[in-house]
Amino acid sequence: MNPTMSRRITDLIPHRPPFLFVDEIVAETADGLIARRTFRADEAFYQGHYPSAPITPGVLLCEAVFQTGALYLALTTPASGASSGVPLMAKISDVRFRNPVYPGETITIEVKKKESLGGFTMMSGSVKSGEKRVLTVEFTVAWTTPAGAPQT
Repeated sequence: MNPTMSRRITDLIPHRPPFLFVDEIVAETADGLIARRTFRADEAFYQGHYPSAPITPGVLLCEAVFQTGALYLALTTPASGASSGVPLMAKISDVRFRNPVYPGETITIEVKKKESLGGFTMMSGSVKSGEKRVLTVEFTVAWTTPAGAPQT
C-alpha cells in the first residue's frame, strides 16, 4: 500500500489495519468513487477460511465496498469525515456473489451514490477482479457519532 494514499484514506475514515480493506483511491467523480485492494496471501483470515484452498470471505469483500462508500461520503459531504463521526451501515440488500477472490488478487471497488434522504445515503457497489464481476450490493450509510464517544 502506498503510504501517502494510506494516510489519505486513514485521514478520511476511522478504519485501520487489520480491518482496512481499501489500499488506494483510483478515481473520484461527483456521484461515485473507484478504489483498489490487493489481498495478500499472508492475511490472517486465510488461515481459517478454507485453509487448504483459501478464498477471501464474502463479508470482507462487502466491507471493502462499504469502506469505499464511506470514503466517497467523506470526500463529498462537508459535515462527514473521521473527525465528526463514523460511517455506519443502515441497510444492506441484494448482495450477489458471482466469483471468488483468491489470495494475491487485486480487486477494483466501485460505489455510486443513488440518493440522499434524511441523513442517509443510498448507494450501489460492485467489485471486479480483472474483468470478472465478483459481487454487487445495494447499501445505505449514515454518518453518526457513536454513544459514549467524545464530541469534537
